Amino acid sequence: MSKLLKEFKEFAVRGNVIDLAVGVIIGGAFGKIVTSVVNDIIMPPIGMLLGNVNFTDLYISLEPERSMVDGKHISLAKAAEAGVPVIAYGQFVNVILNFLIVAFCIFILVKAINSLHRKKEEPAAEEEPATKECPFCLSEIPLKATRCGHCTSQLAEEQAR
Repeated sequence: MSKLLKEFKEFAVRGNVIDLAVGVIIGGAFGKIVTSVVNDIIMPPIGMLLGNVNFTDLYISLEPERSMVDGKHISLAKAAEAGVPVIAYGQFVNVILNFLIVAFCIFILVKAINSLHRKKEEPAAEEEPATKECPFCLSEIPLKATRCGHCTSQLAEEQAR
């Protein structure tokens, strides 16, 4: 039993698990922010442009006679209270917008991370060689050498350049 607990402890404090936990917590908080942006900032002006429509109240009643009072549709909250079966497509539109915003933010984040990785992986520009090969002994010698340091051969002027 203690071996199992020891393995679990090693697993739980491993860096990747902690990073994942932090990511999930931050992701949850980010999801709440996006939900607020959609519900409180984006949808009200769109609803106003469409004739003062509240998207959270848009639904299709599966029992129309139970969702009407004095010839008008009741709100989604009242329909749910009354137990009227509905298709709440307005809330679905809000959820789709939430998803699209979160997906776009993740796309931008992944794209930025990938561009950072590409910059790190790019090979350094090749530099001019600092050495050359002696034609007599085939040893590496400095590029500007006029005499080989290994075999002491005199190098031609063209080779020295």
